[in-house]
Amino acid sequence: MKKSITLVLIFALSVMFFSCSKQKISKGDQFFNDKKFEEAVTEYSAELKYLPNDVRILYNRGRSYEELKNFEGSKADFEAALKLDPNNFQVLLSLANLHHKEKNFTNALLFSNRAAEIPGAPAMASFMKARALHQLGKTDEALKAYGNAIYLDADFGQAYFNRGLLEIGLKNVKGACKDFQSSAALNYPGSGEVYKKYCK
Repeated sequence: MKKSITLVLIFALSVMFFSCSKQKISKGDQFFNDKKFEEAVTEYSAELKYLPNDVRILYNRGRSYEELKNFEGSKADFEAALKLDPNNFQVLLSLANLHHKEKNFTNALLFSNRAAEIPGAPAMASFMKARALHQLGKTDEALKAYGNAIYLDADFGQAYFNRGLLEIGLKNVKGACKDFQSSAALNYPGSGEVYKKYCK
């Protein structure tokens, strides 16, 4: 469930980021929104024949491949988009998420850290950096990154929840329970259950 919510957040960020172009919604976008991902790939591929260096189309085709579980195709499109726009935090976060799915936490950290260092990067960048650090056993750095995600977005329920789980592992039950209370107040799934398990 946590992974699916992360993906929803990433896609929401991508919609906000690429809506700034004010471009008319393409057929590929319509197919994607309708969850017709194979048709979306076909349409985006046709568009790329005429606009091979369009970062938005490359990214969206990559997202379509990802939904189809074609992670190699997705990774290739994200990497091509990144070459064209090295400071595109949305592409960096998508690559970080893809590597996290494949349990390549070192690369997940590499891309999420690059995203987090970009001025104006969203809280999600710090969260994904923290998640990778957490998996790599770098607990102090993970706590700091979770804290930064919360500093940037005080309503980031998943960041409170994950930091609480990390604190449980570090035997800081008091801090964990406080975080679980915060994530529960923000209606993050599973918060009530873990609070009852560890805090009552």
